[in-house]
Amino acid sequence: MSYTQKEDASMLLRFLLKALLNGVIVVPLLLWFGTVMFWEAVAAAVVLTVIAYFIGDRVILPATNNLTATIADFGLTYVYVWMVGAFLGWNVSLGETFWIALGVAAVELLFHTMLPQNDSPRVKI
Repeated sequence: MSYTQKEDASMLLRFLLKALLNGVIVVPLLLWFGTVMFWEAVAAAVVLTVIAYFIGDRVILPATNNLTATIADFGLTYVYVWMVGAFLGWNVSLGETFWIALGVAAVELLFHTMLPQNDSPRVKI
């Protein structure tokens, strides 16, 4: 599949906007809730954004609808933050993880409504 430069630029802008929006939610909440270093929170937000962009925005959203993609983003964020927190020894509780995931889901709900559905090529697995 080949993309034009305009499509590449559009995808990059979407990704950067998603990274900014997710970072604004994830980083401060991780810093507030747990014993998380700033760069760990930033790295976690970036990796989460990459995973969520390719799974949620490029696969699930084009195949379903905004609500389904938002629920998937909530679940992905919850599991991701919980797993990374357990691996790195963050003291972020499951309740706090829930609030982080809920914040990301709220931002994603708005983000998905901003995306034009017809110009986002579907990625097939």
